[in-house]
Amino acid sequence: MQLIHVAAASLNQTPLAWDANKENILRSITMAKKQGVSILCLPEMCITGYGCEDAFQAPGLLHTAEEILQEITPHTQGIIVAIGCFHHGHFPAVSSCQHSAVRSHFVTLRISRVL
Repeated sequence: MQLIHVAAASLNQTPLAWDANKENILRSITMAKKQGVSILCLPEMCITGYGCEDAFQAPGLLHTAEEILQEITPHTQGIIVAIGCFHHGHFPAVSSCQHSAVRSHFVTLRISRVL
């Protein structure tokens, strides 16, 4: 039987600090891979950061967040990364990024109840 190693990361993200937030995410993915993690769960809003206030209504915010998500995807080869974020205008949503040599998959799950 193959064991699945699941890990969660706590990231120090800053609202709208796109490059710094992306680097924190990529660093956590690299560390998780080195530790043999199969599934890495990242915090919600880790791409945008919390506290964006009215900026969430700005037309470019979701577009930029999805661009960053696309930039992160190639780094997820060999690991599944769950990133809590807006996806297609819905929140909360979890975009699971799994990258293989063949293709990438994004799955949006609407959370209807938290246990």
